Amino acid sequence: MTTIKRNLQHKGQKKMKQKRYMTMGFLSIALSAGLLSSSSLKAKSTTASQTVSPAKFSSTLSQTRLDALAKYTKVIQTIEQYYVDEENITDIVNKSLEGLMSNLDAHSSFMTAKKYKDMQIQTNGEFGGLGITVGMRDGALTVISPIDGTPADKAGIKAGDIILKIDDKSTLNMTIDEAVNLMRGKPKTPITLTVVRKKEPKPLTIKIIRDIIKIDSVYVKTIEDSNVLYIRITSFDKKVVDGVKKALKSHPHAKGIILDLRNNPGGLLNQAVGLVDLFVDKGVIVSQKGRVASENEVYNAHEKGTYKDIPMAVLINAGSASASEITSGALQDHKRAVIIGQKSFGKGSVQVILPIGHEEALRLTIARYYLPSGRTIQAKGVTPDIEIAPGKVPQEKDDFSIKEADLKKHLKVELAKVDGKKDENSTKKLKESERKKKFISKDDILNDIQLKTALDSLKVIQLLKK
Repeated sequence: MTTIKRNLQHKGQKKMKQKRYMTMGFLSIALSAGLLSSSSLKAKSTTASQTVSPAKFSSTLSQTRLDALAKYTKVIQTIEQYYVDEENITDIVNKSLEGLMSNLDAHSSFMTAKKYKDMQIQTNGEFGGLGITVGMRDGALTVISPIDGTPADKAGIKAGDIILKIDDKSTLNMTIDEAVNLMRGKPKTPITLTVVRKKEPKPLTIKIIRDIIKIDSVYVKTIEDSNVLYIRITSFDKKVVDGVKKALKSHPHAKGIILDLRNNPGGLLNQAVGLVDLFVDKGVIVSQKGRVASENEVYNAHEKGTYKDIPMAVLINAGSASASEITSGALQDHKRAVIIGQKSFGKGSVQVILPIGHEEALRLTIARYYLPSGRTIQAKGVTPDIEIAPGKVPQEKDDFSIKEADLKKHLKVELAKVDGKKDENSTKKLKESERKKKFISKDDILNDIQLKTALDSLKVIQLLKK
């Protein structure tokens, strides 16, 4: 799953690295000593307890800790000696670490040399894949969101889908890293996902062709016959804040903003903070708290360059996660925007990559995010101010006039064929497609009840201001 990534401040970074490597050093020393034999380790612990007084006995070398390491060593020795298939010591330790990390939480993991390399490839921002963000929910591999315009989106994958199989491999007991590695591959190669979808009577089989995933993070349009600016953010990459600033400067007379964060799986924390800072002039945006005091951070808003008077509505759904939840939750807590849609995913924890040696690493959860009000996002998500399911806007239709209009269109096309003339509609297709890139039409709004609700909410706010 795409996690919120953050650039550690230079101050204290060196100290943090020293702490991390000291910790890793202790683990490697402890394991090496433990592998000699459990009996020798036990003997050493007995001697230690006889010669060192309890007051001076280091917590790092406590009896309980030594007993636990002795047990771990004994289990490894037993597997190595008696397991039905021959396993080398490295594989046994790696598997035990993978199990340990996955049992801490769904987002922590141990990365072997291959997995670590794959992760580095993924963060380059262009790779052969599906354009899908996944996470663990209640132990099931769940789609957080497909990315707009990617193979997964075009094939019909939806937020909330549970992936049951990847090709012929079951995802039960599979880690996120294993699933991502299976789904990533060479461009133009096929893959089949078996998904369980709410309200579908049986699992769906969806075939997808992998492709190079290139993400445009910010789309800007204006809503037809209004001064409302529509800003769609698909993911929080390093260009988000600059993209939104550019949109605001190029539309100085905008009377309202609809910020669409639906199916946005998150990304960089500093971009979420910077985005909120554009619309909030003071107070806490988000805070980060962990066990280690040096990991605690508070991010505050600044008055300079703030667009604090433009009415705002924010769209979210179950595919909105991480940085999207920080943005929508902070704007909600500051009463700066109306939040519309469905409850978000609930991913509010911080992961960092801690190298172990030169080739392996841990992805470890070190803190959680808290919104300005003090509430946490983790496993709870953001609840909209106006909850509304997706769908079309209900309308009363005049069936006769619709049929009449369709018939006239059809006859015009047929008449053009007889007269040997070009269909007028076909000559306008290019201009129409260019227009749609810049505007959201009335038909678009009628096909999206959440967007219609956001637009209506802005109108109410504008009326109340007057």
